[in-house]
Amino acid sequence: MLESLSLNREPKYVDSGVPLHKKLHQESAEKRDSRLRRLSFDIELLETKRSFFVQSHPAKKKEDVTEAPFRALTEDEEEMVNKALSNSNRRKVLVTHENSNITITGEVLQCLRPRAWLNDEVINVYLELLKERENREPKKFLKCHFFNTFFYKKLASGRTGYDYKSVRRWTTQRKLGYGLLECDKLPQIFVPIHKEIHWCLAVINKREEKFQYLDSLGGADKKVLRVLAKYITDEVKDKTGKDIDITSWDQEFVTDLPNQENGFDCGMFMIKYADFYSRDIGLCFNQEHMPYFRLRTAKEILRLKAD
Repeated sequence: MLESLSLNREPKYVDSGVPLHKKLHQESAEKRDSRLRRLSFDIELLETKRSFFVQSHPAKKKEDVTEAPFRALTEDEEEMVNKALSNSNRRKVLVTHENSNITITGEVLQCLRPRAWLNDEVINVYLELLKERENREPKKFLKCHFFNTFFYKKLASGRTGYDYKSVRRWTTQRKLGYGLLECDKLPQIFVPIHKEIHWCLAVINKREEKFQYLDSLGGADKKVLRVLAKYITDEVKDKTGKDIDITSWDQEFVTDLPNQENGFDCGMFMIKYADFYSRDIGLCFNQEHMPYFRLRTAKEILRLKAD
């Protein structure tokens, strides 16, 4: 035992003819080189992924993100809006959106005055304008589909609370001009939800494979997401004859979003959720922006052009 503990014992690597400190240095260098090669591979892989992501998601100009959604109305635009919202124009036809055949009278536009609840006509024509905006500038906005306010009412009708047949023909290729199920070209489908006196937004997020529910008052309705999950399953089966597996799709009740602080702006929050999502930017607005958004929405409807 004493001999085994002798301080004069031969070094571990003496048999190889290489001194211990050089052998340890060689091993350390080899391990370091191996780690560097792995890191180099990981970095190259990440750079390739990043390059692909940048190509498929062009960077937005700073002004598009920070200025475009909040661009102030000109004096002429404010005058036009104030005139349209005046009581003297209540019975006057202000504009007619030809593609949807929606007529906006002064009476209908009154819902964009302060403290008023938005109506179906204003919401639906605005959503039509968002779709036309994307068609006009496809590189600037996401290609999305916007169902009108009557879609979910029809879908969730009937004795069982679900009636696919009532909306089956809403999404034919001939009617839309594009395929609702083109995942690579149509990443998000927006569905307005009206809950008696409150507007919410549901999203079939095909890009991230999840169903989302956005409520400006923080509510959560599991039934809505179940109905939409069943709808997309039936829609795929009807249009392609195939079965889609959505068991891995998430159901998300979005909580990190701007909330309303009164009892009348839910409709405005709902359409701005759709607006900002289709811009592919964060929901960077709040309650303080609602008076401006009301005027801006009126301006865009009067000019039949969403900016």
